[in-house]
This record gives sequence, C-alpha cells and structure tokens, in this order.
Amino acid sequence: MVVEKMSAVEPDMEDLFQDKKRYRNPLVPLGALMTAGVLTAGLISFRRGNSQMGQVLMRARVVVQGATVALMVGTAYYYGDNPWKK
Repeated sequence: MVVEKMSAVEPDMEDLFQDKKRYRNPLVPLGALMTAGVLTAGLISFRRGNSQMGQVLMRARVVVQGATVALMVGTAYYYGDNPWKK
C-alpha cells in the first residue's frame, strides 16, 4: 500500500541529487558562529541589566546575520545554483 508508493518515489529522488556538486564557502560557518556569539553576548547583557549594550549587540547580530545570508546567496549565485532561474 503506502510502502509500495514510497519505494516507487525513492529512485526519482536519487536522480535529482546525484549530479549536483555542492560547493562550500568557509566563511558561512564563521558567520554563523559570529552570529551565535553576538546573540549570546546580547542575551547575557540583557540578563545582567545592561539593556543599552544588549540593544547594540542585538543590532550587531542582525547585521552579522544579514551578511551571512548575503554570503550564502552570493556563493550559490556565483557557482550557478540560482534558484530564480530555471
């Protein structure tokens, strides 16, 4: 029944991902770590009662997170993995 239908779908999924070569940008994990670090520092600042420093760190987190996302999109576009073109 359901198992038969699922097994019929699996070979098609393998064909979709088999020919793609993935490129990794080493700066993306660095951006993610920076985002996590700034977020942690901001939350600690809020917890200690320094709301002004916490606000500055939250704004910095948004900037770092935006730069990380832009880097991911730029890398995908550079290597020809553009999801907007078909």
